[in-house]
Amino acid sequence: MEISRRTGEIGAAIVTALLGIIVCYGSTENGIQWDSSGPQPGYFPFYIGCLIIFGSVATIIQTLLRRRDGEEPFVDAERLRNVVFFFLPIIAFAAISIWLGLYIGIFIYIFFTMWIPGKMKLHNALLTAIIVVAVNYILFEVLFTVPLLKGPILNALGIY
Repeated sequence: MEISRRTGEIGAAIVTALLGIIVCYGSTENGIQWDSSGPQPGYFPFYIGCLIIFGSVATIIQTLLRRRDGEEPFVDAERLRNVVFFFLPIIAFAAISIWLGLYIGIFIYIFFTMWIPGKMKLHNALLTAIIVVAVNYILFEVLFTVPLLKGPILNALGIY
């Protein structure tokens, strides 16, 4: 399976344009006007969304106007496999974090991605995962006092 560079660039530009549209739409719910006290909360995000849409449309036009001689593929089977092996652990991280809490999800994600695809030694991957979780806990829970999702395991251990 091979996707041409042209198709990939147009597809990516469409996705970013849709994200820009979502940002613009969400901004209108917060107000995008300039009133007596200054800009409303959606003012700057709205115009950032407009810039994203403009850039996406410009990319589509540029891609359509460019010559196609000797074009390398956007993605081939090997590159797609690498993307999937990168993307699937992130999906698993999100699912585990919702189910078991963010800190357990971070630990599992860091540990397994460093140990298996990263080919790190088991004890190094384990130590790194523990340090990353500890640093995140200290930053969010202690310094910023922003509680993150703990999940049933940490709640059972009395960590709220």
